[in-house]
Amino acid sequence: MQSPWHLWIFSTSHGTSRPSYIHRSVRPFDIDEFELVSARRVDGDQKKPITNFSYMQVWHEPDRGFVSFFTRYGYPAKRTICFMSSPDGETWSRWQRLAAIDDGHYQVSGLGKAKAGSMFNYHPEGKGLNWRTNLYYVESADNGATWQSVDGRKLSLPLTEVRNDALVRDYEAEGMNVYLKDLRFDENDHPVLLYITSKGYESGPKNDPRTWTITRWDGERWLSAPVTTSDNYYDMGELWMLGPDDWRITGPTASGPQPFNPGGEVEMWTSRDRGATWTRTRQMTRDSPMNHTYVRRVLNANVDFVALWADGHGRQPSESRLYFSDSKGSVFQLPFVMKSERASPITVK
Repeated sequence: MQSPWHLWIFSTSHGTSRPSYIHRSVRPFDIDEFELVSARRVDGDQKKPITNFSYMQVWHEPDRGFVSFFTRYGYPAKRTICFMSSPDGETWSRWQRLAAIDDGHYQVSGLGKAKAGSMFNYHPEGKGLNWRTNLYYVESADNGATWQSVDGRKLSLPLTEVRNDALVRDYEAEGMNVYLKDLRFDENDHPVLLYITSKGYESGPKNDPRTWTITRWDGERWLSAPVTTSDNYYDMGELWMLGPDDWRITGPTASGPQPFNPGGEVEMWTSRDRGATWTRTRQMTRDSPMNHTYVRRVLNANVDFVALWADGHGRQPSESRLYFSDSKGSVFQLPFVMKSERASPITVK
């Protein structure tokens, strides 16, 4: 198996009109030179080159190899969500279609201790791809050989009916859009889903409130609770689980200098009761000239480097700067210009 410490780059496409690529660093822990990986997938009795994929989400563990969730356009839905796995990043399993309901889906995936899972919404046929609703969840404990609902019901894939055993909540009946943010697993390997709901896709106050919501499986049922609200459904943050009684969400939940555009000012929210109630424990940025957004969790992080994101103007082309934070919520900006191989970050707050 390829050393996990080589760096891998999965360059995705949007649609099928352009190719996708997989590259691997020639040497471990080194960014100076990369090589193209001639990846192939099983298709019946043949192995076909992998030349196109969208929205690729790749996970790796030494004892599992690679597992990947991705989208294929027109396969048969406009956005069909799929899964594949590989021991080495070069030879991949057959493409497993997970769902192809109406016009398709967005998905967010995650790895637990003994399973891989996907949460997804769907595009109702004829309403346009801006409309996305419902909340679904599927999981596999055998590297994609079989799939089941959270309560163990075996699923026949791909899912093609709106109402099926993977449905977590019928938001379509509530007239709500669903925007996916993060999927984590608690200490019992139960899924915890983070997402935003909104009455519509148009920006501006008419579709308020945009509600950050946690839905978790407690072993017998799904439990949902609101976290807070923000002013755009593309506000992006993630969930940190520092302990059973220490769950945190970091994201741009406060309005920024370009309100009702993606992003804002970054805040930290904390729950001591497994997501039932939330308290804002720190405003991490304030008085910013541009919106902050797309706060991402750093995997296997040191406590001094747990989140990474960027800023940018919400309404016009602009410069963009990179930020990171530690587990306490202190924020640092990376130098805009690197004049040498080593530089010190700027303390923001």
